[in-house]
Amino acid sequence: MYFVISKTVGKLLLPPDLFFSLGVIGLALVLTHHSGFGTRLILGAFYALAVCGLLPLGAAMLVPLENRFPAWSPTPEAPTGIVVLGGGIDEYLSAERGETVPDRGFARLIAAAKLARQYPDARLIYTGGSSNLTGNDIREADFAAQAFEDLGISRSRVEIERDARNTAENAVRAKQLASPKLGDRWLLVTSAYHMPRSVKLFHKVGFVVEPVPTDWQTGIESFWRLDPLKRLGQLKTASREWIGLAVVWITGNAVFAMPP
Repeated sequence: MYFVISKTVGKLLLPPDLFFSLGVIGLALVLTHHSGFGTRLILGAFYALAVCGLLPLGAAMLVPLENRFPAWSPTPEAPTGIVVLGGGIDEYLSAERGETVPDRGFARLIAAAKLARQYPDARLIYTGGSSNLTGNDIREADFAAQAFEDLGISRSRVEIERDARNTAENAVRAKQLASPKLGDRWLLVTSAYHMPRSVKLFHKVGFVVEPVPTDWQTGIESFWRLDPLKRLGQLKTASREWIGLAVVWITGNAVFAMPP
């Protein structure tokens, strides 16, 4: 139930989608006897989108998330394994085109492949199913092995988990596959903005990991660069992460998102 809510109502509550939805509602009300209220909704939605597109509000919300963990430094001691979270492959375009099509988070796979080459004896786990409510017969993980092979990592080395639909399930299923033992050392690779929530969820299920952030979205120079569409995208990403952290804090665990 949580998964369904998060992918329906939850998405509509994320700005800028929320502002767009309010604008559509206002447009519908303009055609009724509530036209005055509808006009105010449209104007409010427009002003909200304009402000969020012109000011770096999303970037400001991303900065503390991305700076929560420093860039990972190589160590002489080899890790037991590497877990990389899905989110870097467009599974539908990949299925349609017949080859792996990178998505925004593909830097996760590049970073994981680099670590796998640096530590040839470390296990490599990729966890990523489908986050869609329908049509989930196509999974990101189905294209991950080919992506890693293209990056110089043998298919036989990649352990694939293709059923996790969200980060909470990533944590649970990755732990089941890894079976971590006392003294093991596991690295977690995901986007920097996503790392705080990911680490918290992994720790909630008793899987201790070292964060290896990648795919940064903010920087000193780019912070003030005027790009309305990018700023709206950053606002949506940051809102999702902060709300996700709040949900984890309120519920107190990760397994609530697991299907029966």
